[in-house]
Amino acid sequence: MLPPTLNLFRPLRAKRPGAWRATPLRRVVQVAVLGLFLYLLFCVPWPHAGSFDPGALGRAEFLPAELVLWLDPLVGITAALAARALPMALWGAAATLLLSAALPRAFCGYLCPMGTAIDGLDFLMGRRGGRPGVSRAGRWGLVRYGLLSAVLVGGLSGVMLAGFVSPLAVLTRGLSLAGGLSVVPAALVVLLGLFGRRFWCRHVCPAGALISLAGRRGLYRRQVTNACTRCGRCAEACPMGAIDDDAATRPGHCTFCQLCGAVCPTGAIRFAAGGAEGKPAAATSASRRVLLVSAAGGAVAALAARVGLAAADRREGVLRPPGSVPEEAFLDRCIRCGRCIQACPGPILGPAGLEAGLEGLWTPVAVPARSGCHPDCNFCTQVCPTGAIRPLDLAAKRRTRMGLAAVNTRTCLPHSGQRDCRLCCDECAAAGYRAIEMRRIRLPMGEVPPGTFSKLELEEMSWIEAPWVNRDACVGCGLCEHRCHTALVAGARLLAASAIVVVPTPPRRRARRRKRAGMPGGAV
Repeated sequence: MLPPTLNLFRPLRAKRPGAWRATPLRRVVQVAVLGLFLYLLFCVPWPHAGSFDPGALGRAEFLPAELVLWLDPLVGITAALAARALPMALWGAAATLLLSAALPRAFCGYLCPMGTAIDGLDFLMGRRGGRPGVSRAGRWGLVRYGLLSAVLVGGLSGVMLAGFVSPLAVLTRGLSLAGGLSVVPAALVVLLGLFGRRFWCRHVCPAGALISLAGRRGLYRRQVTNACTRCGRCAEACPMGAIDDDAATRPGHCTFCQLCGAVCPTGAIRFAAGGAEGKPAAATSASRRVLLVSAAGGAVAALAARVGLAAADRREGVLRPPGSVPEEAFLDRCIRCGRCIQACPGPILGPAGLEAGLEGLWTPVAVPARSGCHPDCNFCTQVCPTGAIRPLDLAAKRRTRMGLAAVNTRTCLPHSGQRDCRLCCDECAAAGYRAIEMRRIRLPMGEVPPGTFSKLELEEMSWIEAPWVNRDACVGCGLCEHRCHTALVAGARLLAASAIVVVPTPPRRRARRRKRAGMPGGAV
């Protein structure tokens, strides 16, 4: 049976005690969860020191690397809506929302690594309150519910928008990729702290809005007894702006941090089961206009993303990691967290720009020119939190096709008659696939002066061994393209681009285009 009160703060009566002294248990939990998040983020995906070890990830992963991401409720719910499936992240979302039903927004105050990071930044900036007109909810309180509405409508429309605004996805991507546009959302979250303590959590975070709705009638709530003198210290101390000047509570903002109870000089604040509802949260006063506009915005964003996807499909498309579900389902599930990119030891994987359309921004793409996919690596398939990349063991991964290699006969050295070369064939054989074979082809000899060579010499000179790709054996690992690019493009500079490339899909419907480009159907 649950206890009637759940006061975790120390009954200090100092005028303004530090947060560590006032709520030590909360700070310990925050630091422990943040440490676990950073360990799973940095130590688990990079267990290899110098040499590749296919078993290193399993030995380092005492907990699933995607565990913390599973707890983001917005990730799980939108992944389920967009993909029309039941990913593991949905059960993590259910656990978070059940916790919120008992302890309103306790996830935000204790378990969210983004919230902990923001607390640390607020401390470093030495802030004691927000700017006038911004620290209170007002119309700012509608922003998070508007974003939540847009994300959920986008999910219902089959488009994953949560990856752009969900706190844990934003934080994970910003820390793991740490380059280019991927850090912009995380940087914006940090800069919002200039407008007030926990500004992101209070006014912008759509996951916090969802948790607020789940905890509106939470089992435990902040209660104020008749001993309250309306001194205002609790409102001043509250980092979430959850307390009005008359000491009344805004349940949609309270994260159960209990700092207000620690600074109360009369001990009038307690956190107990039942009690008064407090002032209504911003969700109940949100105007219909804001919510309707936000929902329409989500639908428009979904439509724009689909148009961008169609435009990208009219181009050549992109290569996805091994084990990826079909492209449309992949975009419905991928939250752009960057875990697969970070885990890749090649690294063949990188974040997409606009080559995959607007909807594909920051999704993982394979770039074989940079590296091939190691036949003994399945790390990316083990860390995806939403099932956009299916978990594969090594045996299944070696049989799973990423794409298909194609030889450009106009630039390939043997096919164009320039010189012998079998680099791609040897690389494929060394990887164990043996999907490239060398076949003798006849070369045009042109006009040869009579008597220069014998008929036997001319016959021998008119043949050369050239690489051909076996469709049935090729998995599109890109090792051949990487070898050609490294040796002949970047190294010897004999070619302007790799003569063998990996395309994302079997090019049967593009046969005429490839024939015009000099890529024989049998070579792909």
